[in-house]
Amino acid sequence: MTDDRRARVLLTPAQLMAAVVGDAPPTILAVQSVSPYTGRISERGRRVPGAVDAEAYTDFCGPPSATGGQRPLPDIAALQANARRWGLRRDRMVVVYDDDRNMTAARAWWVLRWAGLPDVRVLDGGLPAWLAAGMPVGHAPGRPMPSVVELSPGHMPELDADACLALARRGVLLDARIRPNYIGGRAAAGQPARGHIPGALSVPAHDNFTDPGPFADGETLAELYRGLGADGTRPVGVYCGAGMSAAVTVLALAAIGIEAGLYVGSWSAWASDSRRPVATGASPG
Repeated sequence: MTDDRRARVLLTPAQLMAAVVGDAPPTILAVQSVSPYTGRISERGRRVPGAVDAEAYTDFCGPPSATGGQRPLPDIAALQANARRWGLRRDRMVVVYDDDRNMTAARAWWVLRWAGLPDVRVLDGGLPAWLAAGMPVGHAPGRPMPSVVELSPGHMPELDADACLALARRGVLLDARIRPNYIGGRAAAGQPARGHIPGALSVPAHDNFTDPGPFADGETLAELYRGLGADGTRPVGVYCGAGMSAAVTVLALAAIGIEAGLYVGSWSAWASDSRRPVATGASPG
């Protein structure tokens, strides 16, 4: 593990500030959201100066479907239109952040990389880390000059249901949901099955973080994933409930130099087909 490897995907507040005052300042996206669980609005009137607003659950997700899951990938033409409005360029670093330990910004990072932008990074610890570091604070969204960037899909490794089941047998398949969802159990009438993909290993996305919010250091992350068999010698894949928190784990793995595929549809797509096997309990099954 090297700091350079981590810095290719995660920036500390000091590193981002150095880039902002440098010769080629990055375009910064503040990934806003309304929590689907609590209704909490992330926007609080404070931001990294110049950051442009993007919306986690609309800009980086498409409409739900049975086959694609609850939060499938966005239409590439719609994403390209947004990227142009945000002023994104292929020759300029893009930095994304949110105010919740990057639980949604990680999805933005993954989608923008999937769409072909070569240099996308995440502010480690998000807005709370920026504020805690005493960095300058802005209050109004940035006004970028629109770009003519062209995007195309398929630049990040993806998994489908069949690939996940195969990977659980021959590689490492990680389930990034909270443990009760992994353990599962009896589902209410008319509701999807509860449990996990047989052979998947439980590693909740929040395990990637320190208590204050930044990602754990490289040695800690490497030890965490080494214990699960994700040490760079076997293929790795990640899923969650609907492809959001799994992106956090893909990002954490990238920070220690391990490439992982993402099952975008995740459990919401898997459980939509009653013919697919479901394991329950605390063991992989």
